[in-house]
Amino acid sequence: MSEPILVIGNKNYSSWSLRAWLGLRQAGIPFTEKLVTLFDEDWPDSIRPYSPTLKVPVLIDGDVTVWESLAILEYAAERFPDAGLWPADPAARAVARAVSAEMHAGFAALRNAMPMNIRASHPGRGRDEGVAEDIARIMSLWNDCRARFGIGGPFLFGPFSAADAMFAPVASRFRTYAVELDRTSRDYADALFDLSAFKEWETAALAEPWIVAEDEIDPVDEAAITP
Repeated sequence: MSEPILVIGNKNYSSWSLRAWLGLRQAGIPFTEKLVTLFDEDWPDSIRPYSPTLKVPVLIDGDVTVWESLAILEYAAERFPDAGLWPADPAARAVARAVSAEMHAGFAALRNAMPMNIRASHPGRGRDEGVAEDIARIMSLWNDCRARFGIGGPFLFGPFSAADAMFAPVASRFRTYAVELDRTSRDYADALFDLSAFKEWETAALAEPWIVAEDEIDPVDEAAITP
């Protein structure tokens, strides 16, 4: 059987692509990557053969198409049960799913004011209304999960899980915008950055030449980032 295909957007900007990609890669689940550049003039025609919503990521596994990050992680967890994408303990697994769903559905102020941009540095920027509350809630979640379930590893539920994949783009945002974190949250973010899969994604993101203007706070010198 051929490997599933994971269709993603630009690694510098596409936080939802990072969630699915990181979960699969760090869990050792095989897939073939297909990158479609975001929002250029060919975007609709390029993504339409893969995605019914014209969005990324999309996982194509034979006759099965899954077009949403958290659903991709759930599908992968069922397809590859030994990969450990969810905690084995029922209580921890329930909380992991709850915090992942909260990440999926919430924190709109932070996501809108602080778009993911791995190659950028914007200390002190993006502090729009509601962002401080989102940051406080995320740090509270991280501290609670680490305190209750974090034995056995540096991640929210000890070993790496789908919940960590869901929050990795948030950690990246916190670094880009120099958000001040408490010690537990800072250590957790550092553990995400130290993942081999995250480093692989980051290296590719830094080498990308493409620019998505809507995700840039300041004007960008395109020549300066062309590999």
